[in-house]
Amino acid sequence: MIFPIVSWVAIYFVVWWIALFATLPFAGRSQAEAGEVVPGSEAGAPERMPLRRLVLINTVVATVVFLVVMWVLTQDLFSLDDVPLLPKYKAV
Repeated sequence: MIFPIVSWVAIYFVVWWIALFATLPFAGRSQAEAGEVVPGSEAGAPERMPLRRLVLINTVVATVVFLVVMWVLTQDLFSLDDVPLLPKYKAV
């Protein structure tokens, strides 16, 4: 295996948190959309946050993204020499 298991867990952890921030805006309705703005709060604050559903959807999305990342990293589809912005080093 190209990475030890601890590295895969760390990559999954990072992907899960990035996916959380990507799926968070789709989770609930704002107080303005619901028509009930609590005095003293922002109208864009969530009315009710469905945390269980959010975590489940986020875990599914993060797992799919992680599996794609894992597949790309283990199949040697590209190397750092294929990245156009990095300098090319030649062996001496």
